Amino acid sequence: MNVEELPAPDYRARVGRLQEAMAEAAVAAVAIIPGPNLRYLCGGAHFLLERPLVWFLPQEGEPLAVAPKLEAPLFALHGLIARTIIWADAEGHQDAFRQLFAELALRGKRVAIEGGRMRYNECEILRALGAELTNGDPLLNGLRMRKDETELFRLRGAIQRSEAALEQTLSEVRVGMTELEIGARLDALMRENSCEGQAFPTIVHAGGNSALPHHGPLPYASQPGDALIIDFGGVYEGYCADITRTFFFGEPSAKQREVYEVVHRANQTAREAARPSLTCGELDRRTTAVLRESGFGHLIRHRTGHGLGLEAHEEPYIVDGNELPLQLGMVFTVEPGLYEMEVLGVRIEDDLWITEDGNESLTRFPRELRALG
Repeated sequence: MNVEELPAPDYRARVGRLQEAMAEAAVAAVAIIPGPNLRYLCGGAHFLLERPLVWFLPQEGEPLAVAPKLEAPLFALHGLIARTIIWADAEGHQDAFRQLFAELALRGKRVAIEGGRMRYNECEILRALGAELTNGDPLLNGLRMRKDETELFRLRGAIQRSEAALEQTLSEVRVGMTELEIGARLDALMRENSCEGQAFPTIVHAGGNSALPHHGPLPYASQPGDALIIDFGGVYEGYCADITRTFFFGEPSAKQREVYEVVHRANQTAREAARPSLTCGELDRRTTAVLRESGFGHLIRHRTGHGLGLEAHEEPYIVDGNELPLQLGMVFTVEPGLYEMEVLGVRIEDDLWITEDGNESLTRFPRELRALG
């Protein structure tokens, strides 16, 4: 199915659900800057630049935005749900924000901001105008955790395109190629497969570097017997893939094979266990137990997974202590791994979608141990 055949996201419905949540939380308005939340609510993909651009949603009524003149044409192009107060560089933004606060009567009212995203400068503008700021992330995260049909379509598109690029890359990988060369080729092939870009900087680690869970590619040249971790994801229509596979240059040693098989069992355990009502914490505990009971508990470095959508890392987090129940429509990663510093790392990561009676793995790339020529 082509994206043109799919109905566009119902932004009005999303805005309405947020306003219902705002009423329950006694919040007068939500203030949002360019980023994934703005894209989720209105479809607008704007750069976050030095000029303040803030979209406001009152508890009742239509959204109102303050935007620099430079960005105003994009608002019209995207058809954003908002009436816009435009300011020019020569005059500054102060009067535009004053006008908005007056129209929405926000002085002395509770305004929810993106706690993990809004910058100090925007916060100070709102405080100076008399807003009482509160963290709006719980409201916004609650909306975005359960993916609708249009989001699932885009996630599938990102994953399918990313997996095709990985298979093409592996056909070209040879001993002696550097991590940088492999990563650059994978990034180029994601573009050739119609990805908008990378969901995050592509991670390619070989040999002892494979024990570094998060680090960009290095100039290290792969050697026979090395493990090779590739953690990557393309973006399609704003939505992210996040996939990890571990390979070996030549036949793996007995130890490499043992570690791989343990991680593979943990990944399979997670994929078989995930279902509605199971908590995020319990899924993490069941997955991690496979690693610990195999005698490799000292090599665990991170949680089982995280939510996936407009961001590569978002709610829900699959970690011990998070007793949020899994719900229909949630999409998240399961990525157990084991890491012996300067020796070996193995991680296998899949993207799961919670269905009515279990889950579907959106990632289909083979998980069986694979030796590269």
